[in-house]
Amino acid sequence: MESVIEIKDLKMRYDTAGDYVLKGIDLNIFPGQIIGYIGPNGAGKSTTVKIMLGMIDTYEGAVKILGKDIKEESVAYKRHIGYVPEVATLYDSLSGAEYLQFIGELYQMDPETLTQKAEALFDLFGIKTAYYNRISSYSKGMKQKLLIISSLIHNPDILFFDEPISGLDANSVMVFKEILRKLAEKGKTIFYSSHIMEVVEKISDRIIVLNDGVVVADGNFETLSQNRKDHSLQEIFNQLTGFDTHAQIAESFVRTLMDEEVTV
Repeated sequence: MESVIEIKDLKMRYDTAGDYVLKGIDLNIFPGQIIGYIGPNGAGKSTTVKIMLGMIDTYEGAVKILGKDIKEESVAYKRHIGYVPEVATLYDSLSGAEYLQFIGELYQMDPETLTQKAEALFDLFGIKTAYYNRISSYSKGMKQKLLIISSLIHNPDILFFDEPISGLDANSVMVFKEILRKLAEKGKTIFYSSHIMEVVEKISDRIIVLNDGVVVADGNFETLSQNRKDHSLQEIFNQLTGFDTHAQIAESFVRTLMDEEVTV
């Protein structure tokens, strides 16, 4: 099976005299995989994703997506990608219908097909009545659903999700998880980044842990938990990234609030 994403010796630093944010990443990602891409703040997760999306081109090493070097094919491959960022800016003066029409035009979708898909997806996500309303009137959850729909409307082969369930209600989260599973069954590749370890553990069939610019673990949950006493991805994550002082920090935090003597 050919990889859909191939990364070799990927290095990146924002200042030519500064330290590397990425220090030599090697990855092969295959069709139908749901990748949980996790790490502490500053580990290099967002930088990796931005490079794959073509938002950063000053990296060292090689990145191929769908068999093409993204420095040589800087536009064409993006038609096969969907993206939900952690923080997104929407055009609030547009309606949901107008926003999706704009997205559809970017991907050169047939207008009639786009409208049929958009209306159906709004209905399935429980926000049909807001289709022609201005985005400024949407709740946070409704905006998140619009972002998810806009990332999928053109039927991409590779999806990048960064905290995609932020603002969704419990029922919508269940629907979204099932959508991911169904997409993976259809051969779609999903790159999922989140700090909610319980979700990453449940949906991912491969988990990649990044710490200080290097991959410190790569495998399914069963592989990562072998030879460890830990029973959750959160505990494994803490061990791999060297963070084991959360209990002490929380204790000191509460003592400070209560005006008790604190030992740091």
